[in-house]
Amino acid sequence: MKKSFLLLFAVFLVSCETENKTETINFEGFVFGTTYHITLNTDKKIEYQKSIDSLFFLVNKSLSTYIPTSDISKINSGDSTIVVDDLFIEVFKKSKHIYKETDGYFDPTVGNLVNAWGFGPNHLKKELDSLEVQKMMQFVGLEKVQLKNRIVKKQFQEIYLDFNSIAKGFGIDVIGRFLEKKNVQHYLVEIGGEIRAKGKNNKGNFWKVAIEKPNTDGSQSFQTAIELDNESMATSGNYRKFRITKAGKKYVHTINPKTGFAKESNLLSASVIASSDCADVDAYATAFMAMGFEKTKEFLKTHKNIKVVLMYLDKENSIRAYRNF
Repeated sequence: MKKSFLLLFAVFLVSCETENKTETINFEGFVFGTTYHITLNTDKKIEYQKSIDSLFFLVNKSLSTYIPTSDISKINSGDSTIVVDDLFIEVFKKSKHIYKETDGYFDPTVGNLVNAWGFGPNHLKKELDSLEVQKMMQFVGLEKVQLKNRIVKKQFQEIYLDFNSIAKGFGIDVIGRFLEKKNVQHYLVEIGGEIRAKGKNNKGNFWKVAIEKPNTDGSQSFQTAIELDNESMATSGNYRKFRITKAGKKYVHTINPKTGFAKESNLLSASVIASSDCADVDAYATAFMAMGFEKTKEFLKTHKNIKVVLMYLDKENSIRAYRNF
């Protein structure tokens, strides 16, 4: 996934002292353009590094827009013969569901606009006017893409699929499912700030994580700490990944699928927690950033299973925090 993932999400693990009841096993490295940390709380000697690396390779091979030879890159380049794998199919189906659920605020077909605004693998940095955006918007809309017999069918050849706002969370799910098949009952998988936690840590407590304040000066401080009770968490924010033109215009990485513009809403960051897959909360966090604070609160009224910590700007331009749990 994105090389910039490390900058997009600001969630950090809260460390705790270890006990000798069980052995803590750690795996860490670099994947999807960011770092990963996997912690297992187990009483057995386990070595899963090769399997973890292989699973990451498969996710990248299927879904990475940064790898020219991946399935999604070939599809975006116009190859209509690619037979997609089960990983691609699951992410596509999840995306379809959340696209409809969020009324299009989560939309993986904004890839052309992500690239054009300077936040994609092509590293373009355009200042698009309304006419240019309008022309590109005809290629936006996940309803214009179908999957038939494992072949992606696009209404327009120019449609560019970008699953980066869900695939990182999905990669975490892939690792989590693998561990569970190996009967690992207590683990935490973190990639670039997205998290899936099961069971408890070696102190017998639920895994505790911290959510960072949306500081724009480059400093790091925590807003709050929460415990994850067999839950996933993802955070999206615009306060670090943005660019400012010579003329002083600010563009953020979250593209609004409704307008096509890279303008920030009054929502600075959205941390989403749920017992569902990490891919789901990853997608919701992206959708909420496009929705803004008020629309997100309305959405949550009918989705009681989703917990959030939202950092937003009030009418006086002061930073406020909102949580529904």
